[in-house]
Amino acid sequence: GDIRPLSEKWVITISTQYGCSMDCNFCDVPKVGPGINATFGDLIGQIQKGIKLHPEVTRSDRLNVHFARMGEPTWNPNVLRATRWLKDNIDPEYKCHPVVSTMMPKNNDGLEKFIRKWMEIKNQIYNGSAGLQLSINSTNKNERKIMFNGNACTLLEINRIMKGIVPVGRKITLNFALSNYEINADLLAQYFSPQYYICKLTPMHETTACTVNDIHTLGGYTRFHPYAETEEQLKKVGYDVIVFVPSLEEDLSKITCGNAILAEEVGSNDNS
Repeated sequence: GDIRPLSEKWVITISTQYGCSMDCNFCDVPKVGPGINATFGDLIGQIQKGIKLHPEVTRSDRLNVHFARMGEPTWNPNVLRATRWLKDNIDPEYKCHPVVSTMMPKNNDGLEKFIRKWMEIKNQIYNGSAGLQLSINSTNKNERKIMFNGNACTLLEINRIMKGIVPVGRKITLNFALSNYEINADLLAQYFSPQYYICKLTPMHETTACTVNDIHTLGGYTRFHPYAETEEQLKKVGYDVIVFVPSLEEDLSKITCGNAILAEEVGSNDNS
C-alpha cells in the first residue's frame, strides 16, 4: 500500500534495556549481553530523539511508541513511569499509543504486577488507546521452550497471569512470527478468549541468529501466501487476525524484531 505521512501515523520503537537476558534463539540481541534497564531519562530521551528527527512534523494523529527492542520491557518499571509521562507531555499534539511487547519471562517475579499496572494505564489513563502484545509464536510447549531457551512462561502460566484482565479498547495481541511452528487454534482459544485477544501474524525476520539456526518463514517475506492457512484456522475459532507483511528494506535496515546492529559490532570485536 501507499506510505502514510507521519502526520497520520508515526511509529517509534525504543530499547527498554541495553542487551537482553531472554536469550531467544531467533534474536541477535543476546550477543550484546545481559539486559540492563534503561533509565527513565534514557526512555524519554529516545522518544524525544525520534520526534526531533522530523522537526517539520509538529503533530500526528497517532504516535505509536513501542517499548520493545532491544530488551524485555517487563523487567523495567521505568517503562510504566515513561508511559504516564507521555500522556502528560506529548499528548495532545501527538496522539500517543504506547505498546509493550513482551516474551512473558518466567523468572520475573514482578511480571504479573507489571502487566496489571500496564493494563491499568491502558484502560484508565489512555482510555484503551494503548497496546499489550504477547510473543507466542507456537502453541507447542517444547517448541516454545527451545525458542525462548526455557526463559518464557508456558501458555498455562500466561493464562493464569492474565486471568480476570479485561482490556478497554484494543484487544490484547497474541504475536506469531511464523516459522513452521505448531499453531493449534483450538488450544489457543482455550487459553485466550477471542473476546479479549486478537492474533497478529508476522514473518520470522532474517536475523543472523535465524540464519545460523535455520529459522525462517516458509514461502517468503513479501507475500501474503505463507500466512493464509494459519489466518483461516485462527478466524474459524473466532479470532480477529492482523497479517503484517514487511518490506525487504525493513530487514536490511536492521529495524525489525531480533536485529541488533550492536550485536554485529560485539561479534566483530570478539573475532578480532
